[in-house]
Amino acid sequence: MKLSFKGKSAIITGASGGMGLEISKKLSENNISVLMIDIKNPGKEFLLKNKNCYFKKIDVTNLKKMKLCIDVFYKKQKSIDYLVNTTGVLWFNKDVSAVDINSDIWDKVFKINLKSMMYLSKIVVPLMKKNNFGSMVHISSIDALSGDDKPQDAYGASKAAMIRLSKSFAIQFASNNIRSNTILPGPIETGMQIRWKKNPKAKKNLEKIIPLNKVGKPEDISNASMFLLSDQANYITGTEIIVDGGLTSKP
Repeated sequence: MKLSFKGKSAIITGASGGMGLEISKKLSENNISVLMIDIKNPGKEFLLKNKNCYFKKIDVTNLKKMKLCIDVFYKKQKSIDYLVNTTGVLWFNKDVSAVDINSDIWDKVFKINLKSMMYLSKIVVPLMKKNNFGSMVHISSIDALSGDDKPQDAYGASKAAMIRLSKSFAIQFASNNIRSNTILPGPIETGMQIRWKKNPKAKKNLEKIIPLNKVGKPEDISNASMFLLSDQANYITGTEIIVDGGLTSKP
């Protein structure tokens, strides 16, 4: 099945991470103009290879700066058609049980992972409504679906809230032809998982309990994102797709 896209412009947050880069590249390859937003630069080589990508170094928790940047992009493109929100922080050593976590860490995780989603909605949804078209994909996590005896509670709770907020967007703006869906990745080999480089055995042990016997790649998430953005998914909204190699299906 060949995917087709009605829209011509997209915003990607967390765009310099593994998932964000892959999604930006795939959108660019489909002749979609991409505004990449991150606090980390994607690198000159990436931008040279992907001519439809434009990068702005912005903290997604800064509403004013993000709005100014997106408004400039909108004026140039005349529309904002797609939003892919891959923003997320997972601080393994600091993000612990809610009983033990430093409240400042809790607040910072929620500000980056969840409050930024609210900020984006304030900026992007009114622009999508002007053209009566839009599709949003928010990257949550399978961590949102279960508890853990070695938890990252702020991360998991914020990612669970993203699912609820996405569903609400889907209902609120369906009459404006704006769709909102969520992807829940399982273990994915990105820069966030630097611990696997330090401890390859941990990765191998994890792969043994995943039904497909492997951790995912950023491409697995970008493929799911591209489908949800495409015209072929125009009857899908308010739901989530789990991309985890079968991990959450285990008894």
